[in-house]
Amino acid sequence: MSSNTPSRQMAAAIVNAHRHALALPVQPHAEPMSVQTGDAVFTAALEAAQALGFVPDDALCVARAWSRQVQRTGAFEPEQWPDDPVDFGMAPFPRADAFAECPQALGLYAVMPDAAWTVRMAHAGVPTVQLRFKSPDASAIRAEVRAAVDGVQGTGARLFINDHWQAAIDAGAYGVHLGQEDLQAMTPAGLDAIRNAGLRLGLSTHGYAEMLIADRHSPSYIAMGAVFPTTLKLMATAPQGTGRLRVYARLLRSYPRVAIGGIDLQRLPGVLASGVGSVGVVRALMAEPDLDAAVATWNAAIAAR
Repeated sequence: MSSNTPSRQMAAAIVNAHRHALALPVQPHAEPMSVQTGDAVFTAALEAAQALGFVPDDALCVARAWSRQVQRTGAFEPEQWPDDPVDFGMAPFPRADAFAECPQALGLYAVMPDAAWTVRMAHAGVPTVQLRFKSPDASAIRAEVRAAVDGVQGTGARLFINDHWQAAIDAGAYGVHLGQEDLQAMTPAGLDAIRNAGLRLGLSTHGYAEMLIADRHSPSYIAMGAVFPTTLKLMATAPQGTGRLRVYARLLRSYPRVAIGGIDLQRLPGVLASGVGSVGVVRALMAEPDLDAAVATWNAAIAAR
């Protein structure tokens, strides 16, 4: 393609308008896609999204949304990054299949490895907690979930259980959280069981393609990450940064939104400026010598945004 074609010129305009806020280095393994269509806007947006470092599946989502945006508005404006749910093919609310609602602002959200830590966070004043207990022992899982549910009673904390949805239903937890792999492994019957039991459902996402997958399930909230580098677990995608977090948050504005991944008090203002109503933390709290004081500081900073 010639460098002076309309689509190439539009791609350059998009990149120039968004490179400072959204650009990430292209991953070494990412092979640029070449999709031939008669839609110059789609072609330009696909090229631009790849140049800005979006992984292939996310770049396709951006290109399709940009094409729909131009068709809807009748104008190509390179500064206007697409963030209208209709352009991403998202259904309007209310939805008959939606999971039970949770507050738009879940506040400080502590993700903990066992019941003891989960309960400790709840008693320290963390408003939303998650038990992320990993074990091949089904009886140990049931015991940890039950201990967490019983332990947070009277604290007012909302308790989500990561992955172990049946144990969460049996113990009467507030909700269930699923990662993308957990979601793929779920059967429709399992999701219906969570919904019919009245539990809330939270879903993890790491970019546009996963956000659209999550949206099709109409969850109670959507988590977005990793915002910053984290050593907690190996991430398949590069850290998103606050620029991308802002455009993700605008797209998901109908949902309670949780930002997670490498967030500390110094980075908190930039994260909150994106519009999210909750911040997920793990090690930033576990390492604190005075947990009650640390939680009070975090809660105050989030409330003051």
